[in-house]
Amino acid sequence: METREVTVPVVDGGLPADVIVPGGAVGVVLFAHGSGSSRHSPRNVAVAHQLNDRALATVLVDLLTPEEDVRDSVTAELRFDIGMLAERLAAIVDWMAAEPTLGRLPIGLFGASTGAAAALVAAAARPDQVAAVVSRGGRPDLAGSSLSAVRAPTLLVVGGLDEEVIVLNEQARDALGDVAELRIVPGATHLFEEPGALDQVAEQAGTWFASHLRTPHPA
Repeated sequence: METREVTVPVVDGGLPADVIVPGGAVGVVLFAHGSGSSRHSPRNVAVAHQLNDRALATVLVDLLTPEEDVRDSVTAELRFDIGMLAERLAAIVDWMAAEPTLGRLPIGLFGASTGAAAALVAAAARPDQVAAVVSRGGRPDLAGSSLSAVRAPTLLVVGGLDEEVIVLNEQARDALGDVAELRIVPGATHLFEEPGALDQVAEQAGTWFASHLRTPHPA
């Protein structure tokens, strides 16, 4: 298991990221955290560790610079700037594709909350590089017109008690078309804090990525 902290050079000063590459990795998953969160999100870290156990490398990255994070903590303006966040994710995907260790691996995106929208916009912008997407309690509806351009197989996972978000994900699934599948975790709320709920997300995400990242994504 290779573990390292890197700086991804996509903005001034770069963005810090934690990279874990298990032996025999068959793919790599880039995490897009939700609003007000960071690469240290305990829920994303927990999911990432379970993906590592399934021979999937993971990249958890801060999407805002430290200066931007301070500003956003006051104004909350950047966490909802889906276009900007998607541009950064796309740039990170480009970096991963050129990175010596990660470049040989098919790429998946895992987005939470608003990060799911940014992940889908980035997937639409990089159809030849992004092979699969998973959204956890996401707001894919915020991806807007980009949804119809997504070609990567997309799994939408929502808590059964997160009723408003279920409706938004149903609408997004319809806009995504045949590439998308919606799954409900019974008894789970938005953050999947109930016992065993996050484990179900990790299990479904791991199976989705292991399936779609092993097979070359058709153009």
